[in-house]
Amino acid sequence: MHRSIAIDGPCGAGKSSVAGDLAAREGLLHLDTGAMYRAFAWHAMNVGVDTQDEKALTELTTRTSVGIHFVDGRQRTLVNGQDVTELIRVPEVGMGASNCSKFAHVRAWMVGMQRELAMKHSMVLDGRDIGTKVLPHATLKIFLTASPQIRASRRWKELRAKGVEDSYEEVLTDILRRDQQDTTRKVDPLRAAEDAVIIDTSDMTQKEAVDAIVKLLHQQEER
Repeated sequence: MHRSIAIDGPCGAGKSSVAGDLAAREGLLHLDTGAMYRAFAWHAMNVGVDTQDEKALTELTTRTSVGIHFVDGRQRTLVNGQDVTELIRVPEVGMGASNCSKFAHVRAWMVGMQRELAMKHSMVLDGRDIGTKVLPHATLKIFLTASPQIRASRRWKELRAKGVEDSYEEVLTDILRRDQQDTTRKVDPLRAAEDAVIIDTSDMTQKEAVDAIVKLLHQQEER
């Protein structure tokens, strides 16, 4: 049986971690679509293209390849053959990804790749527009959220563990800025799909969030 699970939500909601654990429990692949946008933004910044320059970014897509490999079920993200998985998890790349994702051509390019992958494999996809745009007929749609303060605290601890010394206040400011940009962009703004189940993880552990989604998935498939 082909299964597709869409997990959307704002920056720092824990989408990737929850989606990864969910995929492992259900024997599915996990596609982190945000990593694809981050990879493209990282590449743009690396070659000197302004992530606010729509024309230059559109041209850059014609000579950029964003690839996805799965190693032991875990995603590795490549740009023009270079594995950038570990290079794209810093705040400035996250903001660059939010900038790039405003533009219709970039989004259409990404959505095409994501749909193609989801057609080939049963998988969990997480991002900003999976349930509303990429997979409107997903088996199950989840909108994962938490308060900005909780999300900032989680992201700050994650960055600290990786040796990034940004302050909590800087991380919170970045999250609020990205929330504003992601929810107000003209093309495919961040929002919950009408048939998505909203899960607020502010007072939940990661395991509790995964347990809740597994229960919903099994209930959906029993209908």
